[in-house]
Amino acid sequence: MTVTDPPSTNLPAHPSPTTPGDEKVFAVLGEFDNVTDVLHATQAAHDAGYRQMDVHSPFPIHGIDDALGVKPTILPWLVLGMGLTGMTTGVLLTTFTMTDFMPQPDFVPANFHGYKFLISGKPFNSFAAYIPVIFELTIMFSAYTAVFAMFLLNKLPLLYHPFFKSHRFRRVTQDRFFLAIESRDGNFDANETPAFLTARGAISTELIHD
Repeated sequence: MTVTDPPSTNLPAHPSPTTPGDEKVFAVLGEFDNVTDVLHATQAAHDAGYRQMDVHSPFPIHGIDDALGVKPTILPWLVLGMGLTGMTTGVLLTTFTMTDFMPQPDFVPANFHGYKFLISGKPFNSFAAYIPVIFELTIMFSAYTAVFAMFLLNKLPLLYHPFFKSHRFRRVTQDRFFLAIESRDGNFDANETPAFLTARGAISTELIHD
């Protein structure tokens, strides 16, 4: 753990993502013992220009997304798009397989066509009969997109993270709250950023090396 000097509120003109020993710094962890302090510190960091940061806590914190400046996820739009794709696929599949009058491109074999299956004199192209297939394909495309896109957007599975090296960070699942500011942030400084967090109520700060 790095013990910080008296706090300074001036942000550096040039980022310095290294320590005096030229060790690569991944981030600085600010430890807080209550929700109010970490929420206020996060808002202050965002107002000061920090953007590459995240909050880790034992439970969801109301308002933390706004304090971090988190933008809405694109996952719902991906699910909607793939759901409509599944619905379209279901319509085309059922219409093609139950009829033989749909136009086919020249590259499709001549014997590759639908089949008119007459059932009790019902219409060949009866949309009501296609509802189960269309519904299932819509749900399937949407569900798979929601699961796999969520994994990709969250960069999962994550088998290693530099924060795992921190002994203090282990309490994040119990009774501690951590504000992490990464070194790739344009305002990051290995000396000034820990001091900034201390001035905002952090009970300790720690530089995490990768």
